Amino acid sequence: MEKHIYNVNVNWTQDRKGTLCSPELKNNTTNETNCIEVATPPEFPGGMPNIWTPEHLFTAAISSCLMTTFLAIAEYSKLEYISFTCESKGILEKVDGKFVISEVLLFPEVVITDASKRERTERILEKSEKACLISNSVTSKITMEAKISIQN
Repeated sequence: MEKHIYNVNVNWTQDRKGTLCSPELKNNTTNETNCIEVATPPEFPGGMPNIWTPEHLFTAAISSCLMTTFLAIAEYSKLEYISFTCESKGILEKVDGKFVISEVLLFPEVVITDASKRERTERILEKSEKACLISNSVTSKITMEAKISIQN
């Protein structure tokens, strides 16, 4: 596979807030760049509530990578499922005098209709976690507690 490049631009707007944009992510209808607000978390001086933070985006990158990897492997494996959801928690703490996201907890849930496919679904989830390129790119501990539910 060839090398891929993902462009992201951040621009300070005011106080401890800015916008995060990618020139590659255009709205098909308006052709405007799709941007999100980002800010310092409210737990820090000058932080702002209710705005995406780097810490949220870091955690979201890992959980969304798990989802997209699962979707690809499940499709390739012809696994039938009803839904995939994943709650996640990024744990920020001071280690050796520096703030780090020391661990990301992932709580994926896959709903299937055939109970005989439970073990196969668990294996695909485990394979997805091991293959997630974002998880493989960070030093944070990644812990996954998967749940498989059966819906008739």
